[in-house]
Amino acid sequence: MARRQTVYHQRQQQQRGPELDLHQVILRPIVSEKSLQLAEQLNQYTFEVNRWATKQQVRRAVEQLFDVRVVAVRIVNLKGKRRRMRFTEGRTAAKKKAIVRLHPDDRLNFV
Repeated sequence: MARRQTVYHQRQQQQRGPELDLHQVILRPIVSEKSLQLAEQLNQYTFEVNRWATKQQVRRAVEQLFDVRVVAVRIVNLKGKRRRMRFTEGRTAAKKKAIVRLHPDDRLNFV
């Protein structure tokens, strides 16, 4: 039983994808009615992040780039949508979105 746990923990620690720099993790803030409402009422901020970024990388990037304390990070994978222009059919790009909740004493002013 102990052997299985060690193999499991070794697998968890492996890096998936390329090593990302702090500025490569966060691509841009998402500014919409819903995200502004989250920011004002619940102190949660929404960012578009790199497709390879993990929760830990997003947390580290936000804390170091904006000098704030992060309480929680939620990640949402958004699939690309089908779009048509006349006779041509295509897809929009898939995205990854992170909703970051900050400590009650901290705020971000990028709007």
